Amino acid sequence: MNRRRFFSVLSLALLRPGRFSPAFAQQGAIRDSIQVQKARNEHVRSRGKKAFYSRAFDLRDLPSYHPQQQIDDTIVIWGLNYLGDANLASYWTDGFHRFQPNAKIEWHLPVAMASTSALVTGVADIGANRGLTFTEILQFERVFNYSPLELDMVTGSYDVPGWANAMGIFVNKANPISHLTMEQLDGIFGAARSGGWVGTSWNPQFARSADKNIRTWGQLGLTGEWKDKPIHVYGLNLRYDTATKFSDKVLKGSDKWNENLLVYTNYARPDGSLAIGAELLMEDLSQDPYGIAYSGIQNLTKDTKALAIAASPESRPVEMTMDSVRNRTWLLHQRETWVLNRKPGTQLSPKVLEFMRYVLSREGQEEVVRDGKFLPLTGDVVRENLKKLV
Repeated sequence: MNRRRFFSVLSLALLRPGRFSPAFAQQGAIRDSIQVQKARNEHVRSRGKKAFYSRAFDLRDLPSYHPQQQIDDTIVIWGLNYLGDANLASYWTDGFHRFQPNAKIEWHLPVAMASTSALVTGVADIGANRGLTFTEILQFERVFNYSPLELDMVTGSYDVPGWANAMGIFVNKANPISHLTMEQLDGIFGAARSGGWVGTSWNPQFARSADKNIRTWGQLGLTGEWKDKPIHVYGLNLRYDTATKFSDKVLKGSDKWNENLLVYTNYARPDGSLAIGAELLMEDLSQDPYGIAYSGIQNLTKDTKALAIAASPESRPVEMTMDSVRNRTWLLHQRETWVLNRKPGTQLSPKVLEFMRYVLSREGQEEVVRDGKFLPLTGDVVRENLKKLV
C-alpha cells in the first residue's frame, strides 16, 4: 500500500472522528494466517448448504447426457472446497449414478490449489479448480512438459455473500461517471509495463507506456470540480487469487499496478468471525468521493454504485446483472474449472470422459441450478468445452 495515501487516510480519520475510520486500520484485527484461514473456512461453510438463487434458468440449449459406455470404476476428484461446502458434489454424485449405477466417485475437497498437486502426483483423475493460476500451470508443465486441459465447470456466482463471485467496478455515488472501458480500467489500476502474461507465456506485445496511465478524473472526461481530482484506487492483497484474476483480465497479466493502490486483506475479528477485505474496501469507498474499487456486487452499499463496462470504446457498455454474468458479456465474470491430465495425441480415460460429458450436460447443469449458488453454463460455453474433449 502507498505510504502517503495510507497516512493521509489515517490523518483524515483523526481529523474527522466518527466520520471516517479506515477499515484496514481496525483495532483488534487478528492477522495470524492460521486464524484467518479458520475464520474464512467457517464463513464459507456457513453459506454452503443454502440455496441463494431460486430463479429458473433456460437450459434447453444444453445437450442431454447419453452414456457412450458404462463405467465400473472409481473416479477420484481433488480440489475446490466450494463443491463440498455446498451440496453440489453430492448432487453430481447422485445424478451421475442415475446414468452410471456402477461408477463410484471419491471427492477430496480441501482447497482449489490441491487440484494440480493431486494431478501431478497421480492421486487424482480430475482436478476441481477456480481457474488455474500461473504457479499451478507452471507446476504441471514442469512435471509433464505439456499444458493441463482446463474445462469450464460452472460460471461463478453473481452476488452470493462469501462465495466465488464475479468482480464488479464501483465508485462513490457522488461520482457522475457511469461507465468505463477495459482500456480505461487498465489505465486506472495499472502502470507502465514491458509486457504481460497469458498462462505461463510472456507477451511483449502487451507492453504500454506511462502516458497511458490515468490518475485524475479529468482524464476520464469529468469536468468542473472533478477535473483535477486524483483517482483513489482500492484493491485486494496482490497475493490473493482475486487480484491475479483481475490482473489477467484487465492488466494483460501484468504485475505492474497503480503506484497508489490501497490494498485490503481479510482478517479475523476477536470473536473468530471473518472480516472480508472486499467488504472493507467498499466501506471506505462509501466515504471517498474520489475512489474506485473492484469488489463483488454483494458488497454494494447505499453510498456506492456499480459501473457498466465496455470491451472497447466502440462497444456498448454492459451493466453487471445476473444474466450478463451468466452469458459472460460481463467481462469480469468468474470461472470455476475442471483440470485434466491429457497428453497431446492421447484420449481421456473412459471414466473421466463420461463424467465430463455428464457435468457439461443439461442434467449436470440442472444440479448447479438446484444447488442455487453458482450459475449454470450456457449452451455456447458447453459446446466449446465439448470440442476440447475430442
